[in-house]
Amino acid sequence: MVTIAVTSEPADEPRVAVSPDTVKKFSALGARVRIEQGAGLRSRFSDDAYRAQGAEIVSRADALSGADILLAVRRPSAEDIRALKPGAIVAGMIDPFGERAGLEALAGSGGTVFSMELMPRTTRAQSMDVLSSQANLAGYKAVVDGAAMFGQALPLMMTPAGTVPAARAFIMGVGVAGLQAIATARRLGAQVTATDVRPATKEQVQSLGAKFIAVEDDEFKQAQTAAGYAKAMSAEYQAKQAELIANHIKNQDLVITTALIPGRPAPKLITRAMIESMKPGSVIVDLAAERGGNTELTEAGKTIETPNGVKIFGPLNLAGTIAVNASSLYARNLLAFVETMIDKKEKTLAVNWDDELIKGTLVAKDGQLVHPNFATKAS
Repeated sequence: MVTIAVTSEPADEPRVAVSPDTVKKFSALGARVRIEQGAGLRSRFSDDAYRAQGAEIVSRADALSGADILLAVRRPSAEDIRALKPGAIVAGMIDPFGERAGLEALAGSGGTVFSMELMPRTTRAQSMDVLSSQANLAGYKAVVDGAAMFGQALPLMMTPAGTVPAARAFIMGVGVAGLQAIATARRLGAQVTATDVRPATKEQVQSLGAKFIAVEDDEFKQAQTAAGYAKAMSAEYQAKQAELIANHIKNQDLVITTALIPGRPAPKLITRAMIESMKPGSVIVDLAAERGGNTELTEAGKTIETPNGVKIFGPLNLAGTIAVNASSLYARNLLAFVETMIDKKEKTLAVNWDDELIKGTLVAKDGQLVHPNFATKAS
């Protein structure tokens, strides 16, 4: 029988790695699930709800002791991994591009560590894509929070007393978060425009009823990697795009920025001068705040107001603010991944180390960083 451990996350992380629904499914696979007491409370999952689906509610030490798999939201501590049996599997959002010393300590503690953020972008892996499930919620929440901060109506309203014009929303970066932000802003009645350096996004933007804004030259046509991510653009292109954006942004009421490049600081899309040109009362929600932000003035985890009355919100873990939904989706991502490691007949661990999903997400094994993007290169 496979034993799965789930522990409480740090104080700033309200999400949890399993839901009562996924506990039920793990139990059906023949797995034993041990959950630290109170681990799901911030996601509104009670201990009784977990017990009703077959989980054991125990202390943190008892959850970790003897576990074959530890499921986590954030990068677990090396101390927690050392409490597991040698070679136990750890799966979670490990933040492999984050603090290197912590990543090395994690590897050195001896666990077999999988980073869910590195899940390949393939059709088979869609149900395991934690970045997409969490970004979808973040894109929605960014618009809702931004609209609340804006303090004016978003939709066009025609009344006997006069007309309230539709607010203008501009989405910068059209990945999963950006697409959900476009859809949400449209549902709320805003007049929506969006931009991205990847040409494939133009049709997606237009399909949602928004207008696409970009410099569409030859470089733009090649601005996407085979994996579907945005490429870093030349200084010349960036200058042309910045001029276009500067002329556009000064008339916007709500701006949502979502641009990230894996393994690099967030690109600066909005300059101080652009912000100074914006209208008093306009709002920027910067979803790239954790990676340095897409604006020159973003402060991670804070809301600031500029002298000309522009509010800039740099949220951290925005998906976590709707933890019930975020945990439910994340737990299903983990379930789909762990299912690939369990022999359903024998009800034992059976990891296929040649599986593309395993190879793509495996960060550490046998005390070493093994993923090609993070392994220490020989001098």
